[in-house]
Amino acid sequence: MKIVPTDQAPAAPARLLEDFAPALVRNEAHHLCPGCGEPIVMRAIAEMISELKIASRAIGVVGIGCYTGFSTAADIDIVQALHGRAPSLATGVKRVRPDSFVFTLQGDGDMVNEGLQEILHTAARAERVTAILVNNGVFGETGGHMTAASVLGQRTKNTLEGRDAAQHGFPIPIADLLARLEGVAYVARGAVNNAANVTRTRRALRRAFELQEAGAGFTFVEVLTMCPTGWFLETRQAPDYLDDKLAATYKLGVLKDLSASSG
Repeated sequence: MKIVPTDQAPAAPARLLEDFAPALVRNEAHHLCPGCGEPIVMRAIAEMISELKIASRAIGVVGIGCYTGFSTAADIDIVQALHGRAPSLATGVKRVRPDSFVFTLQGDGDMVNEGLQEILHTAARAERVTAILVNNGVFGETGGHMTAASVLGQRTKNTLEGRDAAQHGFPIPIADLLARLEGVAYVARGAVNNAANVTRTRRALRRAFELQEAGAGFTFVEVLTMCPTGWFLETRQAPDYLDDKLAATYKLGVLKDLSASSG
């Protein structure tokens, strides 16, 4: 066995022996901040689409946010939506091409602030699309200010002392609202701050995708993600902050599985 000394720089640079990138990811390099959780979600989406062998029929509708780079990083047909309008655009895509697999990708600012009525009405119509929310509680792309999903006490660019209910109102738990609507087949909330939660999130995405394929109705997966830059934290502190703050308000797990309850 060859022993590689570690007390000095190697004589030859290391090289990648195997590419571990998912088949549908063109390039794992991204512009997002260190510690951001969104690339993990993007990778999981691509992996699930690949595993289910639906890439040739998949069409993603991407909102406006840090995650918008997914549109160039994935080998998947992508349509760019205006701020908040992804669910309505996805509705049009699915109705024009009913045999396609359609998903949306939005942040909490894009979905819960700019497009609240879009997601609610799309769900109420039982549109056969899957909506994915990456929720970090801030408008990350535009500087890190408060969104309608920021939790109480959360520091953002414009709530430096923490979100206060009397001044700013209460956070909107969009997954909980959607779970109460008729026509919604599946709602789950996951996170990507540790390996176990990533595994559960992948499982939720797969379930939502399979139910769309089965024609069960509207499906929704919310994923709590880290944003150490917008949270004013060191990168290593962000996973624990997600547990202590965001997940304390937004409980992880399956909120609704109509297919399971009716079967």
